[in-house]
Amino acid sequence: MALSEQFIEDETHPIDIVETLAEHHDWDFDRIADDQIAMAVVGQWRTYSITLAWSDFDETLRMICTFEMDPPAEKLPALYQALNLINDACWSGTFTWWTAQKLMVFRYGLVQSGGQVASAEQIDTIIAAAVQNAERYYPAFQLVAYGDQPPEQALQVAIAEAYGRA
Repeated sequence: MALSEQFIEDETHPIDIVETLAEHHDWDFDRIADDQIAMAVVGQWRTYSITLAWSDFDETLRMICTFEMDPPAEKLPALYQALNLINDACWSGTFTWWTAQKLMVFRYGLVQSGGQVASAEQIDTIIAAAVQNAERYYPAFQLVAYGDQPPEQALQVAIAEAYGRA
């Protein structure tokens, strides 16, 4: 059965769908409010904190996926350059650095104007894309912040693909 078949979508709040997905994937979650949920999703490199919030005002489901970093202050210009290069490579969603919270953030907004309803597949896809992008670019962020790699070289690590079989 498709994920969306579990819902009567025109009557289901997007955060209710997210909660059901979190239960389905066995993710730790906390329903913060009727319109907001926070989850922990385990990746290869990190456990990512993912928060989704629904805004009735602008009919948007906002998602942020974060992980902690504490780069040295002198590395911030290179980190910002890496962010620009990485964001150019991301088709949907964007990374940003929240200095005060020491968090790397991947953000995405799913606009559902005109009374549209997000499907379970859409929501599952944006969560998966956030984790995939965080996993893909995490090594590049680390190489720039702590490994003295220039952003262009660090990004090559993230976009390189292995070929063949081991």
